[in-house]
Amino acid sequence: MSTDLSTDDRFQPINLFEYEKLAKEYLSQTTLDYYSSGAWDEITLRDNRAAFERVKLRPRILVDVSDRNLSTSILGQTLQLPLLIAPMAFQCLAHPDGEVATALAAASAGVGMVLSTMATKSIEEVAAACNQFPDSLRWFQLYIHKDRGLTRALVEKAYKAGYKALCLTVDAPVLGQRERDRRNEFALPQDLHLANLASISGLDIYYEKGESGLFTYFAQQLNPAVTWDDLEWLQSLSPLPLIIKGVLRPDDAVRTVEYGAKAIVVSNHGGRQLDGAIASLDALAEIVAAVDGKVEVVLDGGIRRGTDILKALALGAKAVLIGRPILWGLAVAGQIGVSHIISLLQDELNVAMALSGCAKMQDIDPSLLTLPRFKSENC
Repeated sequence: MSTDLSTDDRFQPINLFEYEKLAKEYLSQTTLDYYSSGAWDEITLRDNRAAFERVKLRPRILVDVSDRNLSTSILGQTLQLPLLIAPMAFQCLAHPDGEVATALAAASAGVGMVLSTMATKSIEEVAAACNQFPDSLRWFQLYIHKDRGLTRALVEKAYKAGYKALCLTVDAPVLGQRERDRRNEFALPQDLHLANLASISGLDIYYEKGESGLFTYFAQQLNPAVTWDDLEWLQSLSPLPLIIKGVLRPDDAVRTVEYGAKAIVVSNHGGRQLDGAIASLDALAEIVAAVDGKVEVVLDGGIRRGTDILKALALGAKAVLIGRPILWGLAVAGQIGVSHIISLLQDELNVAMALSGCAKMQDIDPSLLTLPRFKSENC
């Protein structure tokens, strides 16, 4: 398929669900399973989507929405759309340009990107590719390894390369059991490597008989003993603001503020860690209330439509992270596919705001929503 979607004679996807269907033609079964799978029975994976379907919109009428503004800011940096691309590993499995293509699409659209520790393009490669967009928002996602020198080196590299924040993933002291990966004995092909880790310490994702190579990597290399006390050490390594990703409880959210975090990502890791965990959207409102404006809150998990973004913003999120659909766009058409995914969401949010009586981000509030009612067991 041509990478120019505008001139291709084949099926043209017009929404993210169609991109997912089309991406299956471009990905191996092992890669497709790695990208799309969740933990165990994939209950939380499915519930991340179902949560958005449970929440209904209550639009305002007779509002002047002739001039709409979708821009916002996070940690003082402007976004043309309240959207960041979630940290996702191994993007070169989808397309040879991998994370570089994703970063360029994000920067050219004026949205953010969070680069994964487990990227197949390096911190420096991604930064260099985006030199033409000096004001683009790039964060670096971090896992704390048992080797603290390695963790320090990653932070120093990200700071030197101009990344604007550290996004610490805290919901993976061990890797969730993803049975599709275990069945496939998932490992990186020989021509792909962990671009940042292999260059520093020779670490990579190797074949493991009867098991996911990624599961084995986490067990061997990542530190399950990380606690709140380690946040002070991490913040001492650079002046970069710290963002905590993987918060689902209000009390944990309050504690992140106390320990100096500047933003929170409400996330269950895309349903890939603890199966049966609460849907991210269902956790959002309580966390927003608990932090009471002291830090900015971002939602991760289940976004597939512009109306989903609208619902998340109405519940108090400043922006959203989007993950898997970016991979579908990348697989189908590289950078152009990722750009098209972003454009589709922008167009859908624009229409959804107009139809809801919202001309700007500040008009979006909880009054737009009707939340599901749950019957008490005591009734």
